[in-house]
Amino acid sequence: MNPEIRNFLRKLEERARIHDAREPEHSRKLLNLEPETAELVSIFARSSRARRILEIGTSNGYSAIWLAASVGQDGGRILSIDRSLEKHKLAHENLLATGLLQYVDLRLGDATEVIKNLSGPFDFVFFDADRTSAPDQLTLLLPKLAPQALVLADNALSHPEEIHGYLSMVKNLSQFQHVLIPVGKGLSVAFADTR
Repeated sequence: MNPEIRNFLRKLEERARIHDAREPEHSRKLLNLEPETAELVSIFARSSRARRILEIGTSNGYSAIWLAASVGQDGGRILSIDRSLEKHKLAHENLLATGLLQYVDLRLGDATEVIKNLSGPFDFVFFDADRTSAPDQLTLLLPKLAPQALVLADNALSHPEEIHGYLSMVKNLSQFQHVLIPVGKGLSVAFADTR
């Protein structure tokens, strides 16, 4: 990864830590990925040669920057959804500052509603938002996945009650191969093969 972008990401990490420590309202926190989780998500995106990525939960654009830096120059595109106008604006500014906005389509709105109107196919999906809505979103996305796709979700260990429905669904889908990786707050990684 470009050293300037990596340096920008480090600054974002620090600003987000300070912001979240001071912000009492959960919905206004940035809640960025842990750096080692971001690195692993980047590795998965690059090694799978993802071209159409869907990210659910943009926040300030931290993980979108990781994804765009990983696949953008090789033809990858990221569609990222967030319902917060404030975070949407932050993500736009941060992606613009890194020169990666050209690879990212930022969408503002409720993720479930936005997903209903997406056409797909997506070869990489990253859930990093409202965990309780993830099963409904995954149901909508199943027919919109590429024949082979990676489906990842953060917070698989840190919020077990909230993500239980999603994890249960992923484990019971016959076309999914699943593993839970104890990195950061827990990363759920599933490979969907519908060929």
